[in-house]
Order: sequence, then structure tokens, then C-alpha cells
Amino acid sequence: MTMPRNSTLDAALDEARRDYTARNPASLAQHEAARASLPGGNTRSVLYYDPFPLAFVRGEGATLWDVDGHAYTDFLGEFTAGIAGHSHPAIRAAVSRAMEGGISLGGHNTLESRFADAVRARFPSMRLLRFTNSGTEANLLALSTAVAATGRRKVMAFRHGYHGAVFMFSPGANINAPFDFVIGAYNDVEATAALLAAHGADLAAVILEPMLGGGGCIPARPDFLALLRAETARHGIVLIFDEVMTSRLAPGGLQSILGVTPDLTTLGKYVGGGMSFGAFGGRPDLMARFDPSQPGALPHAGTFNNNVLTMSAGLAALTEVYTPQAASALNAMGEDLRARLNAVATRHGVAMQFTGIGSMLAVHMTREPLHRPEDAARSNKQAADLFFLDLQKAGFWIARRGMMALSLPLTAADADGLVAAVEEFAVSRGRLFD
Repeated sequence: MTMPRNSTLDAALDEARRDYTARNPASLAQHEAARASLPGGNTRSVLYYDPFPLAFVRGEGATLWDVDGHAYTDFLGEFTAGIAGHSHPAIRAAVSRAMEGGISLGGHNTLESRFADAVRARFPSMRLLRFTNSGTEANLLALSTAVAATGRRKVMAFRHGYHGAVFMFSPGANINAPFDFVIGAYNDVEATAALLAAHGADLAAVILEPMLGGGGCIPARPDFLALLRAETARHGIVLIFDEVMTSRLAPGGLQSILGVTPDLTTLGKYVGGGMSFGAFGGRPDLMARFDPSQPGALPHAGTFNNNVLTMSAGLAALTEVYTPQAASALNAMGEDLRARLNAVATRHGVAMQFTGIGSMLAVHMTREPLHRPEDAARSNKQAADLFFLDLQKAGFWIARRGMMALSLPLTAADADGLVAAVEEFAVSRGRLFD
């Protein structure tokens, strides 16, 4: 669904872009210089936006500084990876300790089993697990495990799901890994049941986020998850929860409060203390296939799977920083913030709403209910672009697509500031896209 153009809103957006360009000459120069070696001056697509992206030089706590000297309160938290903020002393100390002993040891170390124990204690369904270097790798290995275990080739994923660099299922050109994908509609129980009935005997795995992250922070419906758990068990399909983002939403991951236990779970980002990290794990009969002491074991290489920097930072992150108590407090803060932001939109009658669970949320410029990612197509893109630029001018950093992820250093005053900035937007801009 394409929204009709709004000339008044277009004019406001053009003015905001001109103002942005005038305020950020050093970021513009950095972007132009980067184009000489990087296509479009970019090596991470999500960070690009029109007219050009900011270039940051420093982060501390929940504050970022760009090359033009502007400071921003960080409400993006590195797309969920930066849950500890930009300079947490426990993580800095853990990395420093690891470096003192040598960066790459080329063998087992004493940290990896301790970190694995900590991960398993937090996420009990991961009874055995293995480390990777990214969430993308974790999902690749989880899917490959399912294929090897079942002898089947097909994989079900869902439109608007994101499972890493080569597992993107939004409209447009993708460079997905060459699995034989069956693409379903997220939260559509009837359509999903029909797909499972048609392909169940051929499916190795079903993979999904229990709340869409990049797809708009839309939670999975309980009946949708119940259907998936029942039907995958009945057909012998491996059910994979991608909790790379959503595992932050409860002390034991989002699955711990949904009442649905997957066969495999993937993790990433913040669990490694903000370092390059991923993990996959679950049922012992699946994960035992990687036991190299057994004949015919599945291979799993990776020079940095157990690198001491990530092992040390991750152990500190789970046991000292993002403790169960900290997880509960941060997600309570997120629930309160989302309620306050939605109250602002309601009070001023603005076509704007905030979805999500706990410390993850996303803004959508529409009044219509958002039960499926397709519903987000009703969002007014012009208004969303203007919201992003206005918040940035006010000193708040969020994703261009409207996603936010809270981090531990954020304070009640920071939340009050964001609410005030959103209220200013609602008052000054709301009539432009009613």
C-alpha cells in the first residue's frame, strides 16, 4: 500500500533536510570521502539515510557525539547490541583483562566453558550450545543443523523477518542464503496452518523472531506461536526462535514469558557484551551432533568462536551487568515509556503509535491497528522521515526506520526528555499528516 503524497508535508520534510545538511557539514564531508572506497560510502546498509548519514566519533554511557560536535541521547542502543551503553566499566575491565593474556590463543581457554554455563543458566532451553561470531552465523548454523538432523531441505521463514545479513525477508532485492524457503505471513494463523499442512513433511525448520525486530517491533500472537509449536512437533520440524534481539526482553529471553519452548534458540549482540558474538543451542540430541569426539560429527569452524575478548566481555555482561534484576528494571522502564509515548499521540489526536515489548519499541505513523507487519504499510513514510530528523535535531538518536532499544545508562530524565520531544513533534507537526 503506497501512501498518497502530501505537498505540505513534503515541503516540511525538504526544509528539515536542508537544515540537517547545514548543521552537519563535517558528516557530509566524511560521507563524500568514504564514497571513494565504499559503495555509497557505506558498509552497513541500515545506517544509510537521505540526504547522508551522521558520522560518530565517540560514545559514553547513553550519549553519542558526531564529527560536527553535536551530542545525542542514544535511544537506539546499537539496534539492541549496546544494552550496556558505550563505556560500561565492567565490560571495559573484562576486555582489558583478556587482552593482557593475549588476544588470539589458538586453543581452548578457561573462559569459554564459564561463559557457556552462564548462557545456559539464563536460557534453559539451550541445554547445549556453541558460539559463533554473529547472529547471522548463529542462524545459518541453526538452520544447517535442522537440515542435517531431518534430512529435509525446505525452511519456513516469515515475511518481514530478519535473521541476519543473508536472511532478510522484507520486500525488495535480497541476497539470501540458498535454502529452499517457504515464506509465510507473520501472525496469520490460518495461512500458516495451510502452509504447514502443505509442506510439513518436507520442512526441516521453521524460524521466526517471537517479536519482529527490524519488522516493526510487532509481537507474535499467542495462538500463532501455539500453532507453530504444535504443528512443528507433529511433523518433526525443528522450531527455531531467533532471539538475537528479543532475548533482552525478559531475564530468560522472550520465550520464558511466552510459554513456548523452541527446539533451537539463537542469540547475539548484547549477550557478548557488545562484541562480535552469536550463539545457537537447544535440544541435546540436535546439538550433540557437533561433539567432535563422536564419529561423523558435524564440523563447525571459526577462528574467533571462542575468542577471549568476547568470552570475557560476555561473561561480565551476563553475570555483572545485564543481570536478571537489571533486565526486569530496564524492560519495566520500556513499558512505561511506550505507554507515555502512546498517551502523547492519543492526547493530541496524532496518527502515530508505538509498538513493542519492554525495552524494544518502534514508532508507526498510523492510527490503524498493527497486528501484522503488513499493517505497518499504512504508516506515513514522509511523516516518519520528518519524525526522525526532528528528533535528531532535538538531540535524540533513533533508527531511521523508527526503532528504539533502551540501554542501561538511560535515566528517567532521558525518558522525560524523549517524551517532551515527541510531544513537541505532535503539537508542531501532527496536523501535517492527519
